[in-house]
Amino acid sequence: MLSGDEQFDGGAPAGASDATVWAVFGDLMAGLLGAFVLILIYALGVQLDLATKLETEVHRREVESQRRQALEQALAGPLAAGRVTLNNGRIGISGSVLFAFNSDELQPEGRQLLASLSGPLAAYLKSRDEILMVSGFTDDRPMRSDAKRFADNWELSAQRALTVTRALIEAGVPSSSVFAAAFGSEQAVASNADAEGRAKNRRVEIAPTARPVNEPAKE
Repeated sequence: MLSGDEQFDGGAPAGASDATVWAVFGDLMAGLLGAFVLILIYALGVQLDLATKLETEVHRREVESQRRQALEQALAGPLAAGRVTLNNGRIGISGSVLFAFNSDELQPEGRQLLASLSGPLAAYLKSRDEILMVSGFTDDRPMRSDAKRFADNWELSAQRALTVTRALIEAGVPSSSVFAAAFGSEQAVASNADAEGRAKNRRVEIAPTARPVNEPAKE
């Protein structure tokens, strides 16, 4: 038999137990540190993404502001005379200035106005490498029975947009830098319930827009 001093219980020594506790604690701290690093990396990534988006938005607004200023300078004369309007980069021309009611034939005043716009617009497009979208709009009243040339307001707005497009090209705007679009009575800017509102809705808008990336500029 062993003496009292030589006897021992079956448990682990106290030193081994302490080592296990410290090992578990070390693993826990390592895990917490790893989680903190991941959170920090994620937070930095989010902050960087937000900063990039903010910088992009600021740049976009600066470009848009410069674009509008350049357009205002190009159209200073017609704007001052009240012959056209400029709203969010869209040049608006009253339909009554350009066309007689339910007609797609330019009136002399309208042709003269488009001729006066063609030079500044062509210079603007060349400096900015943009193209023009000419959009036709009508009020919501159905076509008169005697206006048999057009099936509906969509067709009338399309023909008016094409007429203005052709007039601008004839006056010097490059054909590769202008196209026509029709909206009929959609996208009204005023109520169609009264004559004044309907007159505002009968309009043509000319809006510079970015040239498609896959479309090279032509001389």
